[in-house]
Amino acid sequence: MPPKNNPRKSSPSSPKAKPTRQERPERQERPARQEKSERQDRPKRLERPARQSRPASKPRPEGKEKSTSTPKRSNPRGSMRLNRFIAHGGICSRREADTFISAGSVTVNGKVVSEMGYQVLPTDEVRFDGRLISSERKEYVLLNKPKNFITTTSDEKGRRTVMELIANASKQRLFPVGRLDRNTTGLLLFTNDGELADKLTHPKFRVRKIYHVVLNQSVKVNHLQAIEAGITLEDGPIEVDAISYIQGATKSEVGIEIHSGKNRVVRRIFEHLGYEVTKLDRVSFAGLTKKDLPRGHFRHLTEKEVSFLRMIG
Repeated sequence: MPPKNNPRKSSPSSPKAKPTRQERPERQERPARQEKSERQDRPKRLERPARQSRPASKPRPEGKEKSTSTPKRSNPRGSMRLNRFIAHGGICSRREADTFISAGSVTVNGKVVSEMGYQVLPTDEVRFDGRLISSERKEYVLLNKPKNFITTTSDEKGRRTVMELIANASKQRLFPVGRLDRNTTGLLLFTNDGELADKLTHPKFRVRKIYHVVLNQSVKVNHLQAIEAGITLEDGPIEVDAISYIQGATKSEVGIEIHSGKNRVVRRIFEHLGYEVTKLDRVSFAGLTKKDLPRGHFRHLTEKEVSFLRMIG
């Protein structure tokens, strides 16, 4: 007998047959773009009204300009940087001047200038903390004075003056700070800075000077002690800061430190005690020394030395 066709029964664990995918509907065509003529029917955007120009500001009346604005200026011929102008005026160094400028302490023609590199002319009115600065360059010359020159700018008797020794030092008109006798040698400062010169010669600032004194005989110990304690001359008491024998020399040589600016005061101190000064040399003045400065020669002070002198007092 032929075999029976028995269809297999699907077991529950066997996978079900996948359903057939439905056919996707056909894509509908997009509507055609509107013609250009149809777009023009749309309402146009409203145009913004033109911005109205601001009315011109009224000119500021004279004398009422802002004092805190920095005026603009190019580099005209004959001008110099503001910090250099201040340094030449003897106020401070260029670096310090930059600090004062940025702090608003400097005015040019009545206006505060805080701009670095600002140029000024000799005709400008420059003030520092309200004080007028001279346009003349300040110079400082130190001379190691020899004997037989008098400390004056001119002499009616035709004697040689210290001005001959610094004739080529500067084009500015310098003058000596204090004085040294004709036969006294050593340090003598010249400058055109009147304010600093007044400070260095005024007794209240007690500017110290050191002298090397050579006498005609040995100085007694009790006389050294008397001088150090203070003695009284015909024009009043004299205060001596220090006095001692010169190390490695004879007892006739002493060093004396004094701040008095009275005329011939060192010579008169020893003459008062019966001594004769045969040689007198100023080796230090206001902290300046004769180092590397031969007799009869001069040199210009450094910026650091000038700054130190300004700090006195």
